[in-house]
Amino acid sequence: MQGLTDAIGAFNNDLFWPLVIVVLVAASLYFTVRLGLVQLRLLPDMFRALGGSTQTDGDGRRSISSFQAFAVSAAARVGTGNVAGVATAISLGGPGAVVWMWMMALLVGAASFVESTLAQLWKVPYQGGFRGGPAYYMQYGLGRRWLGVVFAITITVTFGFVFNAVQANTISTTLAGSAAELGADTGAIPWLPAAIGLGLVALTAAVIFGGIRRIAHVAQLLVPFMALAYLLLGVAVVLMNIEKVPGVLALMFTHAFGLREIAAAGLGTAIIQGVRRGMFSNEAGLGSAPNAGATASVSHPVKQGLVQTLGVYFDTLVVCSVTAFIILVSDPAYGEDLGATMTQDALGANLGAWAVHALTVIIFLLAFTSVLGNYYYGESNVGFLNPSEKLLTAYKWVFLVATFLGSIGSIQLVWTLSDTTMGFMALVNLAAVVPLAGVALKLLKDYTDQRRQGLDPVFTADRLPDLPNVLCWGSAEPEKAERTQA
Repeated sequence: MQGLTDAIGAFNNDLFWPLVIVVLVAASLYFTVRLGLVQLRLLPDMFRALGGSTQTDGDGRRSISSFQAFAVSAAARVGTGNVAGVATAISLGGPGAVVWMWMMALLVGAASFVESTLAQLWKVPYQGGFRGGPAYYMQYGLGRRWLGVVFAITITVTFGFVFNAVQANTISTTLAGSAAELGADTGAIPWLPAAIGLGLVALTAAVIFGGIRRIAHVAQLLVPFMALAYLLLGVAVVLMNIEKVPGVLALMFTHAFGLREIAAAGLGTAIIQGVRRGMFSNEAGLGSAPNAGATASVSHPVKQGLVQTLGVYFDTLVVCSVTAFIILVSDPAYGEDLGATMTQDALGANLGAWAVHALTVIIFLLAFTSVLGNYYYGESNVGFLNPSEKLLTAYKWVFLVATFLGSIGSIQLVWTLSDTTMGFMALVNLAAVVPLAGVALKLLKDYTDQRRQGLDPVFTADRLPDLPNVLCWGSAEPEKAERTQA
């Protein structure tokens, strides 16, 4: 089994992921040029759209707001990768990897804008609200349902089962490790992982059986709390080492662009680690966040595209940067992949043993909210494959089983396999997003034209009548959308 894991890992590292990174960077450069640097030019509008007012859906209940959709996507993307992934990038790629993570985030923000804007345009009515994502714009925008089916299956397996099991395993091992730190003999408690798994299943079931509104409300509550708690820990560590910050910044940029690193072939490692871990972290271009973005009730598709772009910056420029500074001001050792241990050691060395347990709580919240976000990505795509409520209920139970198994198992092989499925998912998504970029450009022009007139942009399908199959912007009845899905 270890031989298979190593072989798949070698395939990912040496061939497949370099291809994925090249395609994503090329596509993001194309979007950046064609949309006029939208990811930076409209930064003020991102914050304005994030605070947009909520509306009432067809069932009389308050709709999913821009912020709630942002929180659901942040719940999935802001996970243990922000703690362990950044540490891995630094330990293997050096301090310069962080700079390349930042640069990647600023570039792929354009891809995030395009995919989430398209998801808003081609969302469909569902239970008084909306759902959508890449599978939906592949069918309704590109006219390729078969491609949507391929994507829906891939994201359901990758996020709904594999990543869910990984997050559950992280929760189980982290809680057990914290118990051992407190003096408990975890080896003498063989049932501890199973007990943690059952508790996690119960918590997860209480949320997911309440539907997307309950998921959104929980994410809205937990995401700001966990981000603030982690940010405060990071600020405390930085303030305790404030004299080191100028040197750390110089070290990061020197290693990112230094002649010594080029001569030693270390620059390539820094770039690869920074770009790859950044991609894992913010998920821009992968087609995951648009599934959450499509649920928002907004007046113009571009608004949610801007909000989801802000999510990329929140993930990488804020949360990942906190991890980077926690580690780098603590004079870490390089060359060995220690993952979250580097972050825990740095916190413990600066703040004491209590900080290790505080990080355990934060990692629990990070992983649990990721479980919820991953569940919804699967739900949206199972609904695309077949809108049957029985199938959706079956998916929920399989998801909970995967949660329990992840809590008690060793998942190195499936984690390695997930690298492959995640990369494949990105390629399928970009195959649809690139040819549809012209639609995003038309929507952006409509949005900016209204803004120049001093208006709060509002979109209806008759503003761009040449767009096909627009079901939720005044061009079709809800019943038609449900029939089209079936």
